Amino acid sequence: MSSETPPPPAVETAGLSRNYGDTLALKHLDLTVNQGDLFGFIGSNGAGKTTTLRILATFLAPSGGTAKVLGHDVVRDADAVRHIIGYMPDFFGVYKDMEVTEYLDFFGACYKIPSAKREQTVTDVLELVGLSEKRGALIGALSRGMQQRLGLARVLIHDPRVLLLDEPASGLDPRARIEVMAILQELQRMGKTIIISSHILSELQTLCNRVAIIEKGQLIYSGPVQGVRDQLATGRVMWVRVSTDIDQAVSLLKSHPQITGVENLDGRLKVTLADHESDHAIVADVLVRGGGRLVELREDELGLEEVFLRVTKGETQ
Repeated sequence: MSSETPPPPAVETAGLSRNYGDTLALKHLDLTVNQGDLFGFIGSNGAGKTTTLRILATFLAPSGGTAKVLGHDVVRDADAVRHIIGYMPDFFGVYKDMEVTEYLDFFGACYKIPSAKREQTVTDVLELVGLSEKRGALIGALSRGMQQRLGLARVLIHDPRVLLLDEPASGLDPRARIEVMAILQELQRMGKTIIISSHILSELQTLCNRVAIIEKGQLIYSGPVQGVRDQLATGRVMWVRVSTDIDQAVSLLKSHPQITGVENLDGRLKVTLADHESDHAIVADVLVRGGGRLVELREDELGLEEVFLRVTKGETQ
């Protein structure tokens, strides 16, 4: 009985390192991105996000370790990698005096797409990114958001399986940002694997199914979005209000071994439980048994952004 070989990860790095002189920009990065993921790559400026993406895109050689895209080594099989990725840097040049279709046709020719097929390919990618009505426009006349969408169209021209997008929504107004994120969701539905680095953490929280947090070149977390808080947040936090004596409530709560902190903040109690597995019913039980009257009991839902800020402490290189 033969078993099928599982498909390789979309991206896999092992001990990936990169030095810039005496500065270690990446420190033994072990990262796995599965095929079909919409993967958020989160980090402060200088954390190592762009360095990682440039290595995966074969533009930068690693100083140590390995990186593979769909099983192809980015150093030994660089040509194979380039045919299966689409890389969009945070700042990319556009030829402002070219028309939109001329620009995309040029890149289609670079990827050796036959001229008979290029026109339809250009039409298809323009429709996908919502720029069909701008096909004859000069690039210089496009808004920033439209230029970003054109950049996406360019990396899609050869139908890559893996997209590496470095800050694709940087500098966009809220509407343009939402439009770009909607395009990325559609691309994931089409079966593309997408790695997106960004500081727009609140949007990655809802956009991505998995995320990685990197700080000073080291991986802090990698896994499902919903697992970030459980692994990185320090204890479960509850907000409590009582209608009885607040000092008595503080004393009662502090006496329980699974409650590690109680703060009185203008009449509301911030109660920290030992870990995320602790049952918040402990708080109600302690107060009611001690004669307290509970008015409010609410869990503090840490967002991805707040967890990130706590973990990284705002530090950058």
